[in-house]
Amino acid sequence: MATKKPTEPQVTLEREYIVPLRKEWLKVPEYKRASKAIKALKQFIAKHMKLYDSDLRNVKIDQLLNNEIRFRGMKKPPAKIKVKAKKLDNNTIKVELVNLPAHVKFAQLRKEKKSQELKKKVETKQETKPEPKETKEEDSKDKDSDSTEKEEKDKKTESKPKPKPQEKPKEDKQAHKQQKTTSSDKNVKINRKTLSR
Repeated sequence: MATKKPTEPQVTLEREYIVPLRKEWLKVPEYKRASKAIKALKQFIAKHMKLYDSDLRNVKIDQLLNNEIRFRGMKKPPAKIKVKAKKLDNNTIKVELVNLPAHVKFAQLRKEKKSQELKKKVETKQETKPEPKETKEEDSKDKDSDSTEKEEKDKKTESKPKPKPQEKPKEDKQAHKQQKTTSSDKNVKINRKTLSR
């Protein structure tokens, strides 16, 4: 039997909303505010897009929108946010952020540019064909001459003697410490004598 290809769900309804969040997140403690803002957003979208049974599991929030709500932390979500909601024919709603922040736009452009560069590199590698054997032999001769030059440089650097670190300063430091201890012992003896009088 023929297998059916899964078709992508079609957009049946698309709207933009400015969703008020402050009224809802003020009802909960500070550490739960961002989570409550997400729930309030889902409830608002389910109500206004006429979602069947108001099942919040069918409201899918975009990652960028979630990041924008939680950008200032859990305790201080935005008071309102502008979103674009798309209702699909399989009874799910996708919610996206309308105005992307500048740093997000820059990151997306950068990612797209890198992916295009990678595609170009792959295409150029596929287009290039292996070179004839004659040129490979010439390249191997050049590599051999380069390797002999490197070996000569290595030999020159190995032949130069490296200066050894001097051990005398260490001995001087030890002798200086001994002198300090003896001088402090003398001071202690002197102090004892003066105390005994």
